[in-house]
Amino acid sequence: MLLERQTQLRQMDGLLADATRGRGRVVVLSGEAGAGKTALVEAFASRLVEGPVVLRSACEDLSIPDPLGPLYDLAREAQWELPRAIDDRQVLRLPLFSEALDVFEAKGSSLLVIEDLHWADDATLDFVRFLGRRIANTHILLLITARTDRSDGQMRVRRALGEIPAGNVQRIEVPLLSESAVLSLAAAAERDGDAIYRATAGNAFFVTELLAAEGNGALPASVRDAVLARAEKLSPGARSMLDAVSVFPRRADAWALSGLCGIAAAGQLAECVSNGLLEDFGDGYAFRHEIARSAIEMALTPSRRLEYNQRALTALQENPQVATARLVHHAVEAQNLAAVRELAPLAAREASRIGAHRDAAGHYEVALRYGDALPIAERAELYEGHAFECHLIGRIDAAMEAQGQARQLRQTLGDRVKEGDGLRCLSRFAYLLGDREAADRFAGQAVELLETVPDCPELAMAYSNLSQLAMLAERLEDTLMFGGRAVELAERLNRPDILCHALNNVGAAGQWLDFAKGRRDLARSLGIALTGNFQEHAARAFTNCACVEMNRFNLNEAASFLNRGIGYCVENDLATWRDYMRGVQAQLLLRLGLWNDAAAMAHEVVDDEATTPLVRYPSLVALARLRIRRGDPSAEPVLDEMKLFLDKGMELQRLVPFAQVMAELAWLGEGDRDEALRLIALAESLSPTRAVFGELATWRQLLLPESDPGETDGMAEPHRLLLTGDWRAAAALWAKMDAPFERALALLQGDETAQREALDIFEALGARPVAQHVRGLMRQSGVSHIARGPRQATRANQAGLTQRQMEVLQLIERGFSNKKIAAHLTISPKTVDHHVSAVLEKLEAVSRGEAAAAARASGLV
Repeated sequence: MLLERQTQLRQMDGLLADATRGRGRVVVLSGEAGAGKTALVEAFASRLVEGPVVLRSACEDLSIPDPLGPLYDLAREAQWELPRAIDDRQVLRLPLFSEALDVFEAKGSSLLVIEDLHWADDATLDFVRFLGRRIANTHILLLITARTDRSDGQMRVRRALGEIPAGNVQRIEVPLLSESAVLSLAAAAERDGDAIYRATAGNAFFVTELLAAEGNGALPASVRDAVLARAEKLSPGARSMLDAVSVFPRRADAWALSGLCGIAAAGQLAECVSNGLLEDFGDGYAFRHEIARSAIEMALTPSRRLEYNQRALTALQENPQVATARLVHHAVEAQNLAAVRELAPLAAREASRIGAHRDAAGHYEVALRYGDALPIAERAELYEGHAFECHLIGRIDAAMEAQGQARQLRQTLGDRVKEGDGLRCLSRFAYLLGDREAADRFAGQAVELLETVPDCPELAMAYSNLSQLAMLAERLEDTLMFGGRAVELAERLNRPDILCHALNNVGAAGQWLDFAKGRRDLARSLGIALTGNFQEHAARAFTNCACVEMNRFNLNEAASFLNRGIGYCVENDLATWRDYMRGVQAQLLLRLGLWNDAAAMAHEVVDDEATTPLVRYPSLVALARLRIRRGDPSAEPVLDEMKLFLDKGMELQRLVPFAQVMAELAWLGEGDRDEALRLIALAESLSPTRAVFGELATWRQLLLPESDPGETDGMAEPHRLLLTGDWRAAAALWAKMDAPFERALALLQGDETAQREALDIFEALGARPVAQHVRGLMRQSGVSHIARGPRQATRANQAGLTQRQMEVLQLIERGFSNKKIAAHLTISPKTVDHHVSAVLEKLEAVSRGEAAAAARASGLV
């Protein structure tokens, strides 16, 4: 009997009706383990006797997930040969996912089910993201179940769903049963409802298990006890069968159980089914819930667990269609070290091949854990593979450690080519950690070693790495020299991957010498990377294309590259590049006056503790500027973190933004003017061309109005105009770009009318410290009758907000999450929830964004 689920079923009915009419959606059923998510799916699907096609799949609780396991399930049900499709598509995931969408859409109105998404591999999450972003114009309803715990898997699910347009996702909570529902069920079974509710708190699976326990005895102390008590009623053979099934996560194939338990298997399985412990799916058997399976598995002795896993491994190895990840799981559980050494590297390569980099890294870890007996060369390859996968998912510290181990093994073998290539990798990883000095040291060592062997691709890549480091330091001559060597050698050796990497460096540096040629080199680099499926090179090309356009204030072009690049990284599980580009995008949003969006974007990156230092930097720049302009007292920690990059190697692209924010602080009277001018002078001395120096030159002029702007040729046009005194034309250009803050700064150089307009812009943006400083400057220049702006306390009183609620509202407006607000104000998250609810109610807003907009409109913030 399914109680208290009619509301959810009606919601799902309506969403399926929408999908039937061509408005597809992703539906997420969320709730704690045992809340009844699967029962709700079953009830919903059972009502669809005619009409939509129902395709079922689920994720398994393997130690390391099976890449694209649910898609294989869906493909089988749709009679689509996925392995052949993967080979035909040459493992390019976007064409593969597009073909999957075409196959499912061809079925007409359809319900796709993926259960237990919290156990999904990265490639499956990418497929969900892909489908979710395109589902709106299909006849597909994608129904997902996921737990609401705080596990790493659930957090990854939340991030994946967050990258789907909000209108394409409908979340439906599956709540615990109410006390009255439990009492009703208990009364029908003539059991003590109060005791059952106290023991279960309304968890549907727990309630069901306790109701199924022996009625005359005492209530089992736990669900585990209830499951084990029922299992003890089985015959010895059936109990052994139940134990055997328990080592299979999610479900055991019927053919595997026959091979595992022999001719008596059918009768033993039937007994388990009749006693309500297993469910018969025709081609396989499974426990009614993972909780029950876990209870039986945990009751096994260590020796029995090893035995059953070994038998499962032997049975599964008879079928070549079984995923390698499943074999690795049972090999590890059986402690079959020979099988682990054989299978784990294979599983790692398979996962990497389809872009499941997190899972590939996990398999490499397993292989290394049991790889002491392997030959040195094989162990070195495992460490190198692990390092590469870790760096792709942002685990740079782990990548450094693994690559260091590989280097030592290559030295032992006397393999100078592999050792040199390993040094080049260490250079890259060190740079990603923000250690410029180590990056330069490893890069030089790599080239020095590789120049002692015949020309090889590794040397070409080492040259390109040196070129990249020179480009990042704005050393244009070195960039072009080493980049030219890399291009020549890569073309001679027919290595398009290295060619596109080198062209990226040459194009990014060339922007300052010949902008059109720099653009062409970058476009060629991106084209080669996309054609060859060189994913990391493509991500870097998207990033540098966007940054080059940002430098010239071609903001629409920059936005296009960022949107395409971030989408590409999301679909290919390139977390490092995705988050770096998000930081650049936050800076673009800041330039466009979309400060709340910029704050939210930057916080997505900075709030993730796993994000590496280098990846955080663009977001830190955006946050530092926001907090200075809004008067947020927490700007200092952000500035301190930015300064760390200068301590580990002076790099112009890090120095310039730091000098800019320090100059802005000094201009507002909140920083050291002499220190800001020193940083500007240092940046000027390191700039290879005056074109790089435009924005800093405008800040120096604000700090020293009478100073000589110097040579302005080659600078971005709005900077050149402002520095040469044409503030009207500069302001007009900024207005054309929709860059309000920069427009207001230009207007400040003008007459009284222009200054008043600038003040209005700063007020509208919420730049309170800037507006206050501008009032002071206007008074000093003799302007009178300057509007003070409405007093915040008066506005707050009119809205009925308390002082604490005002503080919460200010942080909401800055894009803080409830967790961040709690940490910032040193109060509990639950208290923040109450304050946020009160703020929304008093401002008559239905969302945080609406509350922030209302606060800005009324002058509250």
